[in-house]
Amino acid sequence: MWMRENFSSADIKNLCNEVANNSVIDQKLYEKFHVKRGLRRSDGTGVIAGITNICNVHGYIVNEGEVEAIPGELIYRGYNINDIVANVEQEDRFGYEETVFLLLFGHLPTTQELELFNTYIAHNRELPDGFVEDMILKAPSKNIMNKLARSVLALYSYDDEVEGSGIENEMRIALSLIAKMPVIMSCAYQVKKRHYDNASLIMHPVRYEENTAQTILSLLRTDRQYTKEEAQLLDILLMLQAEHGGGNNSTFTCRVLTSSGTDAYSAYAGAIGSLKGHRHGGANIKVMQMLDNFKANIKNWADEGEVADYMRKVIRKEANDGSGLIYGMGHAVYTISDPRAIILKKHAFELAKGREIEAEFKLLDTVERLTPEIFKEVKGSGKTMCANVDMYSGLVYRMLGIPDDLFTPLFAVSRMVGWSAHRMEETLTGNRIIRPAYKAIAAKRDYVKLSER
Repeated sequence: MWMRENFSSADIKNLCNEVANNSVIDQKLYEKFHVKRGLRRSDGTGVIAGITNICNVHGYIVNEGEVEAIPGELIYRGYNINDIVANVEQEDRFGYEETVFLLLFGHLPTTQELELFNTYIAHNRELPDGFVEDMILKAPSKNIMNKLARSVLALYSYDDEVEGSGIENEMRIALSLIAKMPVIMSCAYQVKKRHYDNASLIMHPVRYEENTAQTILSLLRTDRQYTKEEAQLLDILLMLQAEHGGGNNSTFTCRVLTSSGTDAYSAYAGAIGSLKGHRHGGANIKVMQMLDNFKANIKNWADEGEVADYMRKVIRKEANDGSGLIYGMGHAVYTISDPRAIILKKHAFELAKGREIEAEFKLLDTVERLTPEIFKEVKGSGKTMCANVDMYSGLVYRMLGIPDDLFTPLFAVSRMVGWSAHRMEETLTGNRIIRPAYKAIAAKRDYVKLSER
């Protein structure tokens, strides 16, 4: 461990205890100084930190000073996500690339624009010569999110125009990363699997005729085979996770970094680091770990009484990970419903029918329905609560044969477009470094000379 060559274990423990003692803030001080912890007000609504034309995440209204819950809405550039997905489904086609175009350029593409855009993305998937060998093969990572961040930072060194100014240069970098992220993710996973799991390493070449969802499945599967229904389900999930407003942690991170004037690769790498956290993009892993725990401890998954009894233990911190949380339930903005969860659940259940995994989807559905009632019973909380997209996204990934290691990286792959749109908006209209204030509470002390301590 660090410092052990010079300090004893007891010394290190004492020093770390000092850090803890000097870092704890009395919770009452947040109320005293009217501090909005997490940039959230006491009623749970977010503090407005900026203005955006990209996305609206709508889950409540404020009526005469009181927050009223409404069915959740997700609006991309003025278009409701339900309408976007419904039209793509009706026309039996893929929609992620169209969503990328809409979020970046602000309007729906024509047929010709979409064809040209798809071709451009496909021909930008290839990684630079030597990149896989030097940046991925030689430095395996147990966590693919860290490798994604490192790889994005490393691409800076391969870009001769990286410090060029102007929106065209920003767009070039953004589209390059949107195209390359699935390939980086796949390569990093293969290397991780070989180095840490003692499994075979198989890297397929890129197929230019495949779109993003098809590319992901094609690169991850040994035989490169997938059904149209599987690719379309993944495509919908990518559409749902492409963007979620400027206030989510990773997008806000990207905008904060951008406001300092740093380069695009640094801003996007920072966003990836934020998304890795279990309170953000890593939440779908927590849901799957919870589901595995439920499966192991509930004998009859179809018995709602037995499921409810175990959920009570979980909420009382007597089971699962001891957190007292039902992962996948609740959201910072959505109250009555999360439109992403509704859309994903509908399509996932359709593909799961008749398959062994259908029972797991039904178990999650039971947990979703019972959670508000049991929380009220155990905690006395009548707070309106709905399932969020993480409740079902992890199980969808599993149904598609995607390993748990890639749940959050896939989130990053789809969200790259949202980060890109917000970075460009911040670059064009921000013009001021984001610098909120913190209230300092440390008392003044007189300096003590070293010889007198």
